[in-house]
Amino acid sequence: MKLKLHWQIIICMIFGTLAGLYFNNFGNDSFLYTFIILLGDIFIRLLKMVIVPLIFTSIVIGISSIKNRTKMGRLGLKTFLYYISTSLIAILIGLFLANTIQPGIGAANIESIEAFDTSKLTSSTSILDILKRMIPTNPIKAFANGDMLGTIFFALFFGITLGSINAKSSLPILNFINSLYQIIMKMTQVIIMLAPIGVFGLITKAISNMGLSIFKELGLYALTIASGLTIHLFIVLPLILFLFVRVNPIVHFRAIASAMVTAFSTSSSSATLPVTMDCVKDKVKASNEVTSFVLPMGATINMDGTALYECAGVLFIAQALGIPLDASQQFIVVITALLASIGAAGIPSAGLVMLFIVTDAVGLQSDAVAIWVGSMLAIDRPLDMFRTMVNISSDSVGAAVIAKSEGEKLY
Repeated sequence: MKLKLHWQIIICMIFGTLAGLYFNNFGNDSFLYTFIILLGDIFIRLLKMVIVPLIFTSIVIGISSIKNRTKMGRLGLKTFLYYISTSLIAILIGLFLANTIQPGIGAANIESIEAFDTSKLTSSTSILDILKRMIPTNPIKAFANGDMLGTIFFALFFGITLGSINAKSSLPILNFINSLYQIIMKMTQVIIMLAPIGVFGLITKAISNMGLSIFKELGLYALTIASGLTIHLFIVLPLILFLFVRVNPIVHFRAIASAMVTAFSTSSSSATLPVTMDCVKDKVKASNEVTSFVLPMGATINMDGTALYECAGVLFIAQALGIPLDASQQFIVVITALLASIGAAGIPSAGLVMLFIVTDAVGLQSDAVAIWVGSMLAIDRPLDMFRTMVNISSDSVGAAVIAKSEGEKLY
């Protein structure tokens, strides 16, 4: 029987830890060590390779798929405002907890890997400057240079425009981008299947340089993420249900229980979508119109748990590297995490790919960043399961809020 991916990652993490301790004690100048480290480096490069095409195609497909112009009015505006608001709340929770708990402070010294050049950090003098920088003067150059803010803005603009022109003109482009999206999604899944090998190389490198102290910081990081997800799932979303739907949150969570369990077990918003739609239609009693519009869009662009994880994760990495991020840099993190969560694919560990988008946006680019991201992947499975459950719960709450605002009788 083939082991599930998360068990493969855990086993490789254990072997990587043992290999790292060996090389830490007996030296790391052998060919074997170099080869093992190469495995981790190749995995990170493969992840980075799919970032730009994945985020561009997923955003364009998600935005342009909204074809019904009548729905794009009132219903579309409500849906968009809800998704942006809840994602932003989740990000701010992550930002607050990361700055309060500071899980990366006092992390193991990794100067032996690469001294980080703080001049590479992206900073801006004002919010207006950051917003201006989001608009690329040359989209192709933004793609080539990995300018994530520019790439995301162009993808959003392109998707909105593509969805607004006549079908005869848009269909060939949409079919091409959809085919490209399916290919990139498959590539991403293949790369994620290689995660055990990549984690083995990355953990070996981390332990050989830092020893076992890395696990102390990872434990505090996991606690920070789990705390943020718990606050969002059990305080923020119930509060929204109580204020806008006027229903006991327990009633709603009972109605979507099967969707929550499916999300937790599959770690995939996309795979859970049919179950979520069934729960919202049959148990929440939202109309087919609202359900078929709000939930597929939510599975594509509403990733509250992922947004929180990306924001807190980047601050954790910056703290672990001993690099304080000022207010403008943290604002870039907030905006990029919000936009990147829109482009996160609904597949297991897709948030890991998006994490590089946020680190790149503030200029955190070094071997040390890759090592920390790889180490975070080693304990990511339970966190991924939890944040996927938060993602689909937020989608279902959104459907209930919007259905109630349309005058529908629920539950």
